[in-house]
Amino acid sequence: MAALSSKLVQLFSLTVLFLSARADNLPTAAIHKVEDTYFGVTVNDDYRYFEDVKNKEVAQWIKTHSDYAHNTLTHIGGRDAMLAELKKLESSVPGRVYSVTRTAGDKWFYENRGAQDNQFKLCMRVGLTGKEVVLVDPDKIAKRAGKPYAVNYFMPSPDGRYLAYGLSQQGSESASLYLMDLQTGRNIGKPFTRAEFGAPDWAPDSKSLNFVRLQEMKRGMQATDKFQKSAVWHVDLPSLKISAAPVFSLKSPGVAITPAEIPFTDTSPDGRWVFGIVVNGVQRELKVYATRASDLKAGKPLWRKLVGYQDEVTDVAYMNDKLYLLSHLKAPRSEIKLLDINAPDAGTSTLVAQGNRVITSIAPASDAIYIEARDGNIKRLSRLTYQNGAQQQDVKLPLEGTFNLDDMESNISAANPRFPGVVLDLQSWTQARQIYSITADGTVTNTGLQPRGLYDAPADIEAREVLVRSHDGAMVPLSIMYRKGTALDGRSPTLLYGYGAYGITEEPRFSLYRLAWINQGGVWAVANPRGSGVFGEEWYRGGYQETKPNTWKDFIACAEYLIAQGYTKPAKLGIYGGSAGGILVGRAMTERPDLFAAVVSAVGVNDTLRAEFTANGIPNIPEFGSVKTEAGFKGLLAMSTLANVKDHTAYPALLVYGGFNDPRVEIWHSAKLAARVLAANDSGKPVLLRVDYDAGHGIGATKQQQLEERADVFSFLLWQFGQPGYALRP
Repeated sequence: MAALSSKLVQLFSLTVLFLSARADNLPTAAIHKVEDTYFGVTVNDDYRYFEDVKNKEVAQWIKTHSDYAHNTLTHIGGRDAMLAELKKLESSVPGRVYSVTRTAGDKWFYENRGAQDNQFKLCMRVGLTGKEVVLVDPDKIAKRAGKPYAVNYFMPSPDGRYLAYGLSQQGSESASLYLMDLQTGRNIGKPFTRAEFGAPDWAPDSKSLNFVRLQEMKRGMQATDKFQKSAVWHVDLPSLKISAAPVFSLKSPGVAITPAEIPFTDTSPDGRWVFGIVVNGVQRELKVYATRASDLKAGKPLWRKLVGYQDEVTDVAYMNDKLYLLSHLKAPRSEIKLLDINAPDAGTSTLVAQGNRVITSIAPASDAIYIEARDGNIKRLSRLTYQNGAQQQDVKLPLEGTFNLDDMESNISAANPRFPGVVLDLQSWTQARQIYSITADGTVTNTGLQPRGLYDAPADIEAREVLVRSHDGAMVPLSIMYRKGTALDGRSPTLLYGYGAYGITEEPRFSLYRLAWINQGGVWAVANPRGSGVFGEEWYRGGYQETKPNTWKDFIACAEYLIAQGYTKPAKLGIYGGSAGGILVGRAMTERPDLFAAVVSAVGVNDTLRAEFTANGIPNIPEFGSVKTEAGFKGLLAMSTLANVKDHTAYPALLVYGGFNDPRVEIWHSAKLAARVLAANDSGKPVLLRVDYDAGHGIGATKQQQLEERADVFSFLLWQFGQPGYALRP
């Protein structure tokens, strides 16, 4: 052991010399003095010029530091073995199937990525045992174009004749809407550009659809104009004739829509109504309007407002001239209300009152409304038939884990109002997802759509659920996974992950990537701090705008718990968060730099004071606030990792990475943080900026991109923990 220890010290010393020699050649970011004064408070922003990533100086700085980061990461001793392990685990599953939906004729549509595929294909089969037909193959498109492509969303027509789908390149999410004739398997005409949201809404007769289109960006317009004044357009098939004007927009009579709000439509399956849904950026509450479909078709819609933001409705379902509303108004765990569309002035009645469970989603099938609810961090499924006086009935599932009735990314619902029952996926921390069909009588059958893998249910992995006392006494849910028999001696390499925003909860989902970490003797922990929705609306609002500090303080409490209970120690503890989770890990790092050996911020929001001056910043104002109000400024200043970096501070090792084409969080967030920490850091530990120039926010990333990213993250952490085999190679 002594000889091994000595050899590791020598390797470490050589590593430091190698890294320092390379780092000395890196360009130092120049300081361009900028001061902003908000409500009497002056804030320095010396790297403001980084926000212009087309500036040659900035572009060169980012490229040079990214090249250095990639080179450093690939020289970590165990990185190649880690990548090989990740590939082995990933290839153990014959295919991954997501976003399953069905239409008339027993046609099943879904996305499938086979073991040898790099990207998800859009597929169809007739009957569950029918032959799979590939409709859209992004890998083939990428081979021709020389850049990666991805399907962003899709929706088949009700009769299964046509297919609407969005396609974008290089992680940009800037999708164009394509329409395919499934009888020929060919696209019809040219795609419609600026269909980033898409939200295709088919008419019941399958002869037309509505879709959301962004406004055209013209010379002189600002980046912040991109998501302003979106509108819903109508298209006839197969002619592809588009309406002369939007059918639902801020210009529609009787409708109050601001430029920042995004409208879309949802046509009732019986063809009687068209609902105009309005969302205010990332705000969860909706506005709902309705008009008779015949009036809209005649060009004389009479839009009537049925639901406003003040009703605090977050989900809507329709059946038989009734709206089923999921609302948290005076019910933080939510309840289901009923509204008669023909008599909206009569108000709503309560169908399912608030209980101990948190109702998270509703979905209409022909037999019943299906209800998704969280019980702790386990999901429960129930159904409520449409008869008067019907009682909610639980559906027994084959596994205690998680599922979602609605796929937020693909817009695919587990239920179809034209068919009975639901089709949903189910998984847990230690059991891989499978796709089940649930009939109206509660019979649960595995569809067989998701192939089983070799490591679907590792019996030697233990998952614990604990509650951790935070700084103010709040009890924070923490999930901890590790190999059975792991000694609680403080020596395990530990990764603590969190998000804590938008009311999104980290649910028990299976991950082969996590298994690769645990195979290294690691502990994987997942926190649900305030800002998540694990306990409902009150928990979410406890980490929102001015109360946001609770999010990272809860996270810090979870880190302290892992250390106190012997899972790890600061020298073996790393934290990992992405996007809005960048606030979580960034502020945990700046508040308690002594607590962590390494920090990974993926596509992170690092400069909250400047975020609202970007295209996607305006839609995020409802979540984080605005510097234009004093309360908003104070909240954003507290959230800003960049503004809270202190000079002459010993920070943990830091890996920030992002996609150059990210439409949600611009790459300059990562670049500014890297530059600032490099200038302030006294620890001598590395600060790496990893940029993928063919990626965005992670949506639509290829399998190879995902594998390389995970290999880099895991290897970086294990290197910083001093794990044997993970020192830098010269």
